[in-house]
Amino acid sequence: MKEIKIAILGMGTVGGGIYRLIQRESKNIEHKDGVRLVVKKTLALAYSVDVPESVKAKDIDEILSDGEITMVAEVMGGIEPAKEFVLKCLKAGKTVVSANKDMISQNWPDLDAAAKQGGAGLYFEAAVGGGIPILRALTDSMQANTVTEIYGIVNGTTNYILSKMDDFGQEFDVVLKEAQELGYAEANPASDVEGLDARYKLSILASLAFHGRVPVDKIYLEGITKVTRMDIGIARELGYVVKLLAIGKKLADGSVEARVHPTMLKKDHPLASIKGSFNAIFIEGSAVGEMMWYGKGAGDFPTASALVSDMVYAAHQEVHPYATFDNRYEADQVIINDNWVTEYYVRVDVLDQPGVLARIAGLFGAHNVSIESVLQKSGSGSAAPLILVTHKANEQDLRAAIEEIAGLSEVLGAPSVIRVEK
Repeated sequence: MKEIKIAILGMGTVGGGIYRLIQRESKNIEHKDGVRLVVKKTLALAYSVDVPESVKAKDIDEILSDGEITMVAEVMGGIEPAKEFVLKCLKAGKTVVSANKDMISQNWPDLDAAAKQGGAGLYFEAAVGGGIPILRALTDSMQANTVTEIYGIVNGTTNYILSKMDDFGQEFDVVLKEAQELGYAEANPASDVEGLDARYKLSILASLAFHGRVPVDKIYLEGITKVTRMDIGIARELGYVVKLLAIGKKLADGSVEARVHPTMLKKDHPLASIKGSFNAIFIEGSAVGEMMWYGKGAGDFPTASALVSDMVYAAHQEVHPYATFDNRYEADQVIINDNWVTEYYVRVDVLDQPGVLARIAGLFGAHNVSIESVLQKSGSGSAAPLILVTHKANEQDLRAAIEEIAGLSEVLGAPSVIRVEK
């Protein structure tokens, strides 16, 4: 029996989940994996579970100086002091498991270098998809494949909001308030609804899938705050569902698309049926074809499940694995393509008068954007919404057309654009 003494940094929802899960599943883990996990120290400002006083560390140095502690679970969240503590643990030779997608995606090169320096392991399955074992599937089970596409619903808060808007025809602000009251959304929901959380996760996913560092700041980002009840209702009429997707694609020329934005999916797409706060990640591999992982993307036990799994996995590694690609900040192994090709849904609120459609269609045509269908809804007074769905077009052409259309005197407000996939 291999005994691993661990420390937990952060004892909120997830830290408490780790503590309780180890207590609950310890015998089962010992029986199946021959590993005994013992929580020797915890470090936190507040505790979600009862922990003996003897287990509570007064500071990070108490953990660093304890030679018996060989593994640390970091679930503090945020960048600092989490990054400082993790770097110190790694350099001291203590393996770290973490759910901190913000810290990992933005500081992966530093963390990887510290792990190598200390001969420690760095594991972060829980950083993407909560309890869904997607990262290890990419690294340990997909070696015979070239991954060509990733489509991920990787943020439960936004999926809950969009699902409720679709099911009950409510506006964004109404559903967001409800999500906050139920605890699905934070008091400051910006990281979720503006797509930041999903972008951190896509950076990690795409880097592993396409074997090269995909920096966070190179990923196109658009949140869900501008998606309206009308857009979702029209999408339903057209046979689509609106989801916030993290999208990664490996193109034939070797470049990579990496983008997070609201997306219209056909109702028969596997991701279209994912409701509520659940996550799902759809991947296409050159050998296996299409695959999808589905499950709870957050919460105490789902996230703790991935963290404890990483602990057991790490305990069996004689040599810890590190990034197998150049993940330095200046690495340029991945060329990001920011002029992707897709279809587009465009809603333009216009003055209801002759010639407006012709002027808009003319501007689309001037920028090589072909219109597939047009739908006009009744409006209020002299205004009416004009809905257009394009054929496949280049992103830069579409943006140029939209910029000119927005400047027309007959156009009221900024046009709404939602990209269409599959």
